[in-house]
Parts: sequence; C-alpha cells; structure tokens
Amino acid sequence: MHNAGLHPFIGMDVWTLLSARARSHAGHPFLVWQPFDSPSRTWTFDEFAAEASAVAAGLASRGVGRGDRVLIHLDNSPEFLISWFACAALGAVAVSTNTRSTVDELSYFIGDSEPTVAITQPELLDVVGASASGVRHLVVTSHDARAGAAAEPFSRLRAASGYEPGHDPDPLAPCAVQYTSGTTSRAKGVIWTHANALWGARTNAAHETLRGEDCHLVYKPLFHTDALAYSVLPSLWVGARFVLVPKWSTSRFWDISLRHGCTWLSLMGLVTRSLYKSEPPAGHRYRLFGGPVGDLPIDGRYGVKTIGWFGMTETVSHPVVGDAFLPNRPLSMGRPAPEYEVKVVEQDGLTPVKVGAAGEMLVRGVPGVSLFAGYLNQPHATADAFDEQGFFRTGDRAIRCADGHLVFDNRTKDMLKVGAENVSAAEVEQTIKSVPGVVEASVVGRPDRKLDEVPVAFVISKRRGPDLVDRIDAACRQRLADFKRPRAVYLVDALPRTTMSKVNKVELRQVAGETEAAQRAAAERRWVAELTEDS
Repeated sequence: MHNAGLHPFIGMDVWTLLSARARSHAGHPFLVWQPFDSPSRTWTFDEFAAEASAVAAGLASRGVGRGDRVLIHLDNSPEFLISWFACAALGAVAVSTNTRSTVDELSYFIGDSEPTVAITQPELLDVVGASASGVRHLVVTSHDARAGAAAEPFSRLRAASGYEPGHDPDPLAPCAVQYTSGTTSRAKGVIWTHANALWGARTNAAHETLRGEDCHLVYKPLFHTDALAYSVLPSLWVGARFVLVPKWSTSRFWDISLRHGCTWLSLMGLVTRSLYKSEPPAGHRYRLFGGPVGDLPIDGRYGVKTIGWFGMTETVSHPVVGDAFLPNRPLSMGRPAPEYEVKVVEQDGLTPVKVGAAGEMLVRGVPGVSLFAGYLNQPHATADAFDEQGFFRTGDRAIRCADGHLVFDNRTKDMLKVGAENVSAAEVEQTIKSVPGVVEASVVGRPDRKLDEVPVAFVISKRRGPDLVDRIDAACRQRLADFKRPRAVYLVDALPRTTMSKVNKVELRQVAGETEAAQRAAAERRWVAELTEDS
C-alpha cells in the first residue's frame, strides 16, 4: 500500500531532518525537560542529535540494525525521545507502548512486534521483565539493585563516538509502531513510515501556524500521537523548542508555563476544565490552544484562540482542523483539511449525508505518507480499514454543517474515550466473559466528570455468588490496564436487544447514566442528612 509516486519527502528520513536542524540551529534550545522534583535541563538541537547518535551507536553494537524493532516502554522522559530518534538514525523501528499496560497486555505487544531490545524505567522493570522473555537486551533508564544483572543501565548505551548512517534515506521504510485500541479484543500496531513522521512534522506545523519562537508544553504521553506528532515533530520541523513534563499537573501548570514562556498547548477534557476554573495570569504568552473542539467560551478571557481538530494514529495529522486566523463554528472540530479528502456518508458508506445530518467520516490520503502504512502483522485488518475507493473508515460520526464545519457526533465503532485513552469495549467484555459463571457481558461508557466517560459492565451469570463481582474485578486487574477496568459491574437477568437481536447499547448507556446520576443524588442526600444531624 506504499505510494509509488512523488511525495514531499523523497531523499529524506527523520534522521536527515534532525541532522539538518542540528546544523542550522546549533546552540538553540530544543528539548527542555522539566521534572516536578528537580531543576530543568535543556538540550540544544545539536546536543540532542549528538546524544541520539551515541545511543544509536550503542544499539548498533548490540546487534540492532535496519528493520529491527526496539521496545520503548517509558513514561515521558528525555530517554524516550533520545531512544526514538536513535532508532530513526539506525533505520530501526521504535515500538512505543502504554506504560499502564499489564503483563498480559505487554506480553502481547512484545510477542506481536518481536523487539530485539527493550528500554524501560525502574518502576516498570518488573512488568517488562515478566513480559520480555524473548528480548535479547533489557535496558533500564537508571540502574538500581532491583534491576539485577538482567538489565543494563541506559547510560551504558551511549557509545563513545556517534553513529554514522551507512544507508541512503528511505522515506517509505518503517519508522515506528504505536499500539492503538480497535474494536477487536486486541490493540493493533499502527505502522508509521519515515514519511509519515515527516508528514506529521510538516503538516501539523502548518495547521498550528507554528513558528521558530514558539514553545509547546508537552504533557500528554509520548507514546500517543498527540504528543509526538502534534508537538515534538512539528517543533523540530520549524526549529522551535518544547517543554516536556512527566504528566499534567494543574497545580504546576501556570508556574511552568510562565517560567518557560510556553505559547502552545494541546487540550483534553481535564485540562480544559482546569482552564475554565482558573484565571489567566498577567504576562502569559500562550497564543493558541488546540483540542477536540474550537472557539471555546474561555478564548476571550484568556486572549487565546482555540482551534478544533480531529485526528487518529492512523491519520498522523488532522483531516479536520479549525482555522487559526478566522472564526470557526464554536465547539466544532473545524473544516476538512486541504491535505486530505473527507466525506461524511450514510450507512451504505457511499451516499453523502445531507446538511444537518450525521454520518461516518471517511478520509482519503496516501498510505505511507499522509495515512499510516498498515497494521503490523494484520493485512486483513489493514484491507478492511479502507473502502473500495481507498477511503479510510475512521469509525467516528460527524454532523455536516451548512458552513462546511464538522461537529463530532459519536462513534460507530464500539469504542470508549476514557480521558485521553481509547478503550475497546470488546476487549473488556472478553476479559469478563473469561470468568467462570459469566454467560454474557456488555460494556458501555458512563458519563464521568473527570474523564468524560468510564467503562461499566452489565453481566448475565449462571450463578450470582457473592464473589462473582470480586472475581470479575480480579480478572480485569490482571489482564487490563487501569483505565480499561469497569468502574461498576451490574448483575442483570437480561440485556435489552435491538430488532436484529444485538445488545442495545444505546439503552444501556442511558441506564448507566441514570444509575450514576441516582447514585450521586443519593450521596448528596446522605451528605445533607449528615449536615442536618450535626447542626
């Protein structure tokens, strides 16, 4: 499915981009690492390239070459990015995985991608060690007694002299794999080529009107597309710097933003709500926010425009994006981006919806350049993701507005969005159904003030022993990351059905929402009663 024609990145790869910036912006800050418990550290473009080159040489001495895979199982850290770009120098493939994964989940990722080297951190070493039986080299970012002889410290990867690529740049060669939840029971590895990564760098920089003097604040996980393709790579493209923090911190946000002069921020639900609750300090330098919807009510108060966007790991950039210079429909995702073809269609997958109606979004681009190259080891899933005209089926529904804007409606795929994480309902259901005594399980999203929605499960069982819910919880804890685990399990005698005998999840979502509201109201009544008794 590679593009055989002309494209913007012929003769380039990710390493040629970093090398060019190391020459043109030598001495200019690139990465600012701001941990919460110690002072910040800054790498200039040339310093960062030199460190990535040294780690590439260390990986090469351990037998890593072109096409080999390296597992990067790290939280936000300089080592994540140094390792990722070191792989780019070698022509190796960086496989980044969610650090909240269980042993069962990580074992699947490792078995599917077959990495030669695994790089992790002390807190995650036990999980990686239990999952990585076939990995030849296990590297830990800082060595301690727990690591033992089985793992070597990251500092030992840095070779005395850097790596010099002995191959011509191949923009269509695999560069990275990110695992993303789908509607099936297991996540799929999304393959990016070097051209995909360069597309993310160039196109997202244009969508964000990024300039060399800008500074992204990066708090989202680097193993997600948002942080890597929306913040780090476009900063590299234009020669801008970014501030990397371990994770989001409401209490530290403004101090870090003011101290480092941050100008760009990607939003998600929790972050947006914290902005609503806070007052903008004088002298802040933010000029643009980007997130699921644009033209927010807070824009005027902050003096910052918010642009909406829609994107996926498979699309690398935003097929739908708001305009940074013109008014957009408030709370819309924006309009179709000029770099993609976008359709919103009826259930037949062909007929465009009428104005004001909702349908599934289809996106057409160039696989391996503006769209992902395919799913790792899953050719059938790759083929099924596209229709006969070559449009990628996003699985998301949008409302088509008369002015050309698109408003997010819902998901056609059985997916939940828990905070910033995608969760497959089918994966959770299969885990629950593995518990003896469970006959059927259906998982839906329940509204949540902090995470927007969380999973809850409706379960039919042969016998409702007092320990059934405990056994379901234990199975989920063993096999599922914490954000995938049901927040409630409802034991029921039957599930509502559609006319086609499928489980009516629309009705279950309504029941889950009403149940959550009733529970909240009951808690509030108890609180009021306690206050009354105390008085």
